[in-house]
Amino acid sequence: MSFRIASWNINSVRARIGIVERLLREQAPDVLCLQETKCEDALFPHASFAAMGYPHVYPAGQRMHHGVAIVSKVALTPNNRFDWQDNGEARHVGVRLPNGVLLENVYVPAGGDIPDRTVNPKFGQKLDFLGRMTRWSEGLREPSIVLGDFNIAPLPEDVWDHKALLDVVSHTPVEVETLAALQSSHGWADLGRLFVPPPARLYTWWSYRAADWAASNRGRRLDHVWCSPEVRGSARAVTTLVAARGWEKPSDHVPLIADFDF
Repeated sequence: MSFRIASWNINSVRARIGIVERLLREQAPDVLCLQETKCEDALFPHASFAAMGYPHVYPAGQRMHHGVAIVSKVALTPNNRFDWQDNGEARHVGVRLPNGVLLENVYVPAGGDIPDRTVNPKFGQKLDFLGRMTRWSEGLREPSIVLGDFNIAPLPEDVWDHKALLDVVSHTPVEVETLAALQSSHGWADLGRLFVPPPARLYTWWSYRAADWAASNRGRRLDHVWCSPEVRGSARAVTTLVAARGWEKPSDHVPLIADFDF
């Protein structure tokens, strides 16, 4: 069975419902995982998604900030809403797909501007969040897909300038090492790099600060799709929809489209 999953940090689902509709119309995923929805559960635009053919909504929302959601053409089984931030922030929602595979939608904290937990508590919270994810991952015994905005670009080819960004949050050695520990804890396959191996450059985020994001191309690969070893053989493609960065009123992130044959 062919199955398509999209993942997108949308930076406010209500403000950008128009480009969400475009994505669903053009790419027709079976499931869409959103991060940074900035929307309480009661205010999530259920009716808009139902009208687009996605009546099944599994939100984990929060007023103004954070928030994740999974929307689907078919009914899924709600599974978990983990508090890996350990402070009640809505940064994870999990479901079970019809074939039994777990799907975990995650929004890792950005971590502030200074890569030092002693002077920047947000950076420590980010590392601790990943530590809690790693402990969960170590005990995982079911085939799973974990995806979303991880807010870390791990490889030199995942950023526009490796040396320039070594001291910039999202590409520091300690973050890269922490993410690598999470990946090795379950043997996660990084599907983005499975289909576009280095040394090819691959980005999913371009800052709003750039006058012309495409011309400067100062991107980072902050968004990821990982899967358990048992699922890797079912993966057929992961497409980074770079063109979406140029859509009307865009997010600073672009969607990932993952195709599987389950």
